[in-house]
Amino acid sequence: MELENCILIAGPCAAETAGQLETTAKEIFQNRVPISYFRAGVWKVRSNPKDFSGAGVPSLQWLKEIKEKYQIPVCTEVIRGEQIAWCVEHGMDAVWIGARTTVNPFLVQEIAEAVQQHPIKVFIKNPITPDLKLWIGAIERMIKAGAPEVMVIHRGFQNNSENLFRNAPLWEIPIALKTEFPDLKIICDPSHIAGNTQFIPEIAQLALDYGFDGLMIETHHDPKNALSDAKQQVTPLELKQLIDNLQFKSKITSEMERDLMLLRNQIAHIDTQVGGLLFKRMQLVDQLAKVKAKHNLSIIQPDQWKKAMEKYQHVAPEDALFQQFIRQYLELLHQASIDRQNKVK
Repeated sequence: MELENCILIAGPCAAETAGQLETTAKEIFQNRVPISYFRAGVWKVRSNPKDFSGAGVPSLQWLKEIKEKYQIPVCTEVIRGEQIAWCVEHGMDAVWIGARTTVNPFLVQEIAEAVQQHPIKVFIKNPITPDLKLWIGAIERMIKAGAPEVMVIHRGFQNNSENLFRNAPLWEIPIALKTEFPDLKIICDPSHIAGNTQFIPEIAQLALDYGFDGLMIETHHDPKNALSDAKQQVTPLELKQLIDNLQFKSKITSEMERDLMLLRNQIAHIDTQVGGLLFKRMQLVDQLAKVKAKHNLSIIQPDQWKKAMEKYQHVAPEDALFQQFIRQYLELLHQASIDRQNKVK
């Protein structure tokens, strides 16, 4: 896929003020970022009621002014059916359904009925939980409602085992969705998967490698002072640099290549998590050594180590190769911990 064929959606997490939208849009165009849609959240579903929840209907007019001035399609998130009419009235070219809404079939149906009365393009974000059927259900409701075009956005899933990104990518789920709907366009939202600008380029590149059709990247002219999701928004200049450094490749056509890439990237992601956890473990070992030194305790505590070994015996006991590996790994880990504690004073 070439850059000109990539659906690129960019703009701030939330519409805060007319000036904020204008400055962000101006800088995007000054940096010659070829966006397909300018985005901004008008209504924000927040976990904490104290957080900024959007400027509401008045900010639809701000988006309309951006559309008219820069001749660019605009889009925003809808949470309730009644908001569809307001979006159409103010010239929105598309709306997206957020993860917290996709998970609720009643709200999705309400929005679908509104789309039937006021046709508009719809992007559907994956549900917040890793449930492919819920995602498919939302897609089918919008298609049945006669939406002019339906596309989906992969923004990752809440997962308690995820400790590197804000949301676990679980790439196998959008890939399975593509198998169900081969002609469906899939956009990746690396901002929400990453939760931090540090990881956005890596995730964006992976999405392109998997053959995704585009990217949605949160962009703010002054991220440090953003009223929401400050850590995951890039400046327009950073967006330009990010796009320039991406490799736009032809889509992978071989099922074997796709499967290999999926598995290799899953392994790489797990390896990164393991590395981070091991570093955290060693930091705790340092703290442990200081407590032992303070109370004049021996570095080696045989009973504690025995308990640690026993815990691993219950992990895949039927896999002899894994058990052999884990014993060797734990011995190395134990020795590294002892060496580290000996150096702590």
